[in-house]
Amino acid sequence: MYDTTLRDGSQGEGINFSVVDKLRIAERLDAFGVHYIEGGWPGSNPKDIEFFAQARRKKFKNARLAAFGSTRRKGVSVEKDEQVRLLLDAETPVVTIFGKTWLLHVKEVLRTTPDENLAMIADTVRFLKENGKFVVYDGEHSFDGYKDDPDYALATWRAAEEAGADIVCLCDTNGGSLPTEVARITQTTRNKLAVRLGIHTHDDIGLGVANALAALDAGASHVQGTINGYGERTGNCNLTSVIPCVALKLKRTSVPQGSIRKLKEISQFVDEIANIRHNPRAPWVGATAFAHKGGMHVNAVQKVAHSFEHINPEVVGNVRRVLVSDLAGRSNILMKAQELGFKLDNETPELKGILSRIKELEHEGYEFEAAEGSLALLIRKALSHREVPFRVEGYHVSMRREGAGSICEATVKVRVEGKTAHTVAEGDGPVNALDAALRAALVNFFPELSKVTLTDYKVRILDAGTGTAARTRVLIESTDGRQSWGTVGVSGNIIEASLQALVDSMEYRLARR
Repeated sequence: MYDTTLRDGSQGEGINFSVVDKLRIAERLDAFGVHYIEGGWPGSNPKDIEFFAQARRKKFKNARLAAFGSTRRKGVSVEKDEQVRLLLDAETPVVTIFGKTWLLHVKEVLRTTPDENLAMIADTVRFLKENGKFVVYDGEHSFDGYKDDPDYALATWRAAEEAGADIVCLCDTNGGSLPTEVARITQTTRNKLAVRLGIHTHDDIGLGVANALAALDAGASHVQGTINGYGERTGNCNLTSVIPCVALKLKRTSVPQGSIRKLKEISQFVDEIANIRHNPRAPWVGATAFAHKGGMHVNAVQKVAHSFEHINPEVVGNVRRVLVSDLAGRSNILMKAQELGFKLDNETPELKGILSRIKELEHEGYEFEAAEGSLALLIRKALSHREVPFRVEGYHVSMRREGAGSICEATVKVRVEGKTAHTVAEGDGPVNALDAALRAALVNFFPELSKVTLTDYKVRILDAGTGTAARTRVLIESTDGRQSWGTVGVSGNIIEASLQALVDSMEYRLARR
C-alpha cells in the first residue's frame, strides 16, 4: 500500500495541508501500517522541502518515506538536472519518478523524440539507483499510451526495468479506463516484465477502486492511492476502500490485520486535518455504510445481521445504525429504542403508538435521523408518562437599530415545579438571543445546563412552493463537552421551530440524569 495523500491528494480542490498537517498525517499513516508514504515533490515548492527536512528527523516504524519527481529534462544530463538533485537532497529511502508513456505527450507536450524520452527514463532511474535509492517508476498515462501504441508503451516500462527500477507502476492518469482494459493491459505487461508491477488510478468515471482491484487480479501487487480518495479533479483511488477490499474480499495481506479496525478512525482523522466534512455515504467508513432504514431490512437485520450486511461493521471500526422515519417498522423502533437505552420488546404496549406518532410527525416535516435527542424524548414520554421538567409559558423576540447595526433581544418565561423565571438576553440574531434567554432562565433551576452549547444549526425549507409561508425544519446539534446530540423543530415560523429544537436540547440533557 503506497499512500500519496500528502502529494497527489493535496492537489485536490479545497485541500491544503501545512507542514505540521503533513507530519501529523504521515505519523498516523505509519502507525496504521501503510508501506510507503509519498511526502511531496521537493522540487515544486518550499513547503515540501521543509516537510522533508523535518521528516528526516523522525523515525518511521512501518512506512518508508518517498520523495516524488520527474525524469530528467530533455537535453540535460541527469547529473546536472536541478530537480533530480533535489530528490536526492530530500534524503528519503524511496524516490518515485514519473515519465511519459503516451507518444502524444512525448511529441506534443515534451516536444522531444521517442528515443530521447526512453533515455530520460533510463538515465534517471539508473542515477537514482547508483545513489542508493529504492526507485518506483510511475508510467504516466500508461493505459492511454498503451492503447495508442502498445510497443512503445512497453518500451518505456522496459527502459525503467532494465535501468534497475524496483517497481514499475501503471498509471491511469486521466481516470478514463474501464476495469476490463486495465486487467487486460496489466496482465499483458505482467507477462512481458519481471519487475514488480504497481497500479495508480484516478476516479474520473467512478472506477478508481474497481480499476485498482482489476489490476491486482491481473498481477499487480503494489497499489497507490489516497485516504478518502482526495486528488486531482474527482480524486484518486480511495485507499479506505481498497485496503478492506484487499484484506476482507481478496483475502490478501497488506496492512497489519489489527489496523483494519482503525480504518474509520484514520479516515475521519485525515478529513479533520484537511478541514473537510466526513462523507457520510463513503463505503466501509461512512456513517450510513451500515445504516438501515426500511422496515423489512431492519426486521431481517434484527434476526440475522449478515442478511443485509456484507461484513460486521466493527471489523472496520464502524457501527450499525437503525434509522427511524416514515418508512420504519416495529423492528426499527425496537432496535433504535434499545440503542438509545430503553428496555423495550415486541410485547411493549406503547410500541405501536410510538411508531404511529413518529410516522405522523415525519409527515408533518419532522426528521429524526439526525435528531436522536428529540426521538429519545418522544419514546421516554410515551413510556413513562411523566411531566416535563419545565415549560416555556411565553417568549418574545424583537430587533432594534443601534447606530449602523442592529441588536436582537429575546424574552423567555419558563415554569419549573410551580416557580417562574422571566429573563431577557441579547444576541447576534433572533435564535442566538432566544438560546441565551432560555439558558439563563433554566440555569437558575438546573445549573448543569450552563455547560450545554450549540455546535450546529441547520434550516431546511420544507415546501418552498408556498413562498414565505413555507414550513421550516430546524436541526440543532448540542454538546455538554462529553456527549453530542441532535434535536429538531418544525413550524411555519422559523423562530418557533428553533425554540422547539432548543427546548428539546435542554430537556434531553436533563433527561440523561
